Amino acid sequence: MAITDWHENDRPREKLLKFGERSLSDAELLAIFLRVGVKGKSAVDLAQDLLNHFGSLHALLNANQAEFCEANGLGPAKFVQLKAVLEMSRRHFESGLQKGDAFNSPEVVARFLESELGHQQRERFGILLLDQQHHLIAFKVLFEGTLNQASVHPREVIKTALDHHAAAVILAHNHPSGDPKPSQADIDLTHQLSQALSLVDIRCLDHMILGDFGRWASLAQLGKMP
Repeated sequence: MAITDWHENDRPREKLLKFGERSLSDAELLAIFLRVGVKGKSAVDLAQDLLNHFGSLHALLNANQAEFCEANGLGPAKFVQLKAVLEMSRRHFESGLQKGDAFNSPEVVARFLESELGHQQRERFGILLLDQQHHLIAFKVLFEGTLNQASVHPREVIKTALDHHAAAVILAHNHPSGDPKPSQADIDLTHQLSQALSLVDIRCLDHMILGDFGRWASLAQLGKMP
């Protein structure tokens, strides 16, 4: 049965307009993005097949081009559209924070970092650069790969903070394993960088570690900051 033959309250577009986007399932939201199905399948059926293929909406949205385009019903044009939508969402969220929200809680920081560091297959280390009121100046990724005190250079962190006239910073990196629990190496690195930043009167407020499925750890919240 075609979607047009469904009851109005069951059609994804009409359901969204009537009840709001939060009322839709992952498959229904994806169906709106896909717009059409394939022969013998509605857009919702195709969406559900794709979710089953990738295992989750999370995995689908983070698939690379080759993985995305090999799935039935998808191709380069859809991949480009999806990446554009995701980037607009990220910029919308970031610009809203830049206009006034202060990074005064780990929850706000984690929500921001999810779009920057979440779902990465390699470790990435970055810093949130903040003004005196802890408003966001910029977020910069400085290092990729296995992180340790040898690979993360204090001089690069300090230079970036000074270049942006930051009064404070929040360190951040992801754990591709999915477990955000800080290691002793993470704690040692935090202490090293905090001490170096203090020499130029820049405060290190926290070190946030991103895991998977929205999990995160805050060294400040755990009492591990120097």
